[in-house]
Amino acid sequence: MAVRSTPREADLLDLVRVLAKAMQHRGLHLVTAESCTGGWIAKLVTDLPGSSAWFDAGLVTYSNEAKQHLLGVSSATLEQFGAVSAETAREMLAGALVHSTADVAVAVTGIAGPDGGTPDKPVGTIWIGWQRRGAEADTRCFHYVGNRDAVRRQTVAAALSGLRHCLTA
Repeated sequence: MAVRSTPREADLLDLVRVLAKAMQHRGLHLVTAESCTGGWIAKLVTDLPGSSAWFDAGLVTYSNEAKQHLLGVSSATLEQFGAVSAETAREMLAGALVHSTADVAVAVTGIAGPDGGTPDKPVGTIWIGWQRRGAEADTRCFHYVGNRDAVRRQTVAAALSGLRHCLTA
């Protein structure tokens, strides 16, 4: 699924405001596990005053070693499926929930570009996962177009939008 327009910073902040109300209404806390977005989701969340009421932690695990050490992603998963995969996103979610007190997790891993793509996984291939503690993980693959900034912005927007759906599922 590709997003046709690149969200502006104001659009992203609007998504965070909606998410904040939903999280606070339900008394839930969030943890992020980010790779290709480099902590952008956590940054947006903490830009909102009062986010400490519903945001627990943000983990930026850019390298495979960090994914393994900080989130418990297995080397076998990385070898068999790669860092950009549903399997890795699921293990990132599980690790984020294990290493936090949060109720809800979001994980992103992908290829923002301009380099790093392959024929099987071109630049713009992103896996995003969402999970509530005690529930099954939901992972989805997205294919975005544009430069590095555009791919990352679209990823952040999809991750935030997906969190709202995760709360109502």
